[in-house]
Amino acid sequence: MYPFETELFASESRLEVFMKSLAGLLVVALISVLMYRMYFAQMQSSATGTPVQTISSVGVKNDLLSIAQAERVYQAEHGAYASMSELQSDGAMTMLKSGRDGYTYEVEASTNAFRVLAKCSPSTNPGCTNWMVDQSIQVQQAP
Repeated sequence: MYPFETELFASESRLEVFMKSLAGLLVVALISVLMYRMYFAQMQSSATGTPVQTISSVGVKNDLLSIAQAERVYQAEHGAYASMSELQSDGAMTMLKSGRDGYTYEVEASTNAFRVLAKCSPSTNPGCTNWMVDQSIQVQQAP
């Protein structure tokens, strides 16, 4: 065997190893991309709605919890629950907006109970859900 033949076979085996490694890497990348797409397709098909609706829904739930906390503070100081305007004027609640992304907030208060509703209009915001919170501080879908 001649010396140049040894170098030729050695370079072929390195090239072969490199090509196998590259092919393996491409297969792993393809599988990863397919799994990623399947995961997000599954998320999109669930009842959560679009990403924008999900973000709005989380924001609305946080607003409801803030209003409920303000109701607790007001009740501790005054012995009764209050309307939205009373909460704002008393300083128990610093949130100045009465809604978010197509939702409007309503407070129903009495001496010993309250309920805060986040209502949306399906005509302007299709697929939205109405939410509520009461003195239990548990956000739930409104009936």
